[in-house]
Amino acid sequence: MKFWDKITGRDMTKEMKNFESRAKKLPREYQTAWEEIKANLWPNSDLTGRNLMPIFDGVLGLLEETSAEGQSVQEVLGDDIKGFCSALAGEEGAMSFRDKWRRQLNNNIAKKLGR
Repeated sequence: MKFWDKITGRDMTKEMKNFESRAKKLPREYQTAWEEIKANLWPNSDLTGRNLMPIFDGVLGLLEETSAEGQSVQEVLGDDIKGFCSALAGEEGAMSFRDKWRRQLNNNIAKKLGR
């Protein structure tokens, strides 16, 4: 990866376009689930969103495999896609901005109090 591509985010744009082209090959219900998964995972990103690229790749791979096996989205993800995404982000260690700011605030207060 070139330095300039990393600074401008062009590398992530290429990767997301690759993900979208893979997702377009999925059946309609899987495409809908993919859109919902993306919408629920983005709030767990860091400033750049690079921490989510491996998660997106893994989820898309899961969707591709299960669609090839003929399983329905409900069999794979269940009825609660938002819950699936929050569990996935928690397992991968992706934290939201709110979590990071809360931890930073707590650390700053603890330092001020001398603990």
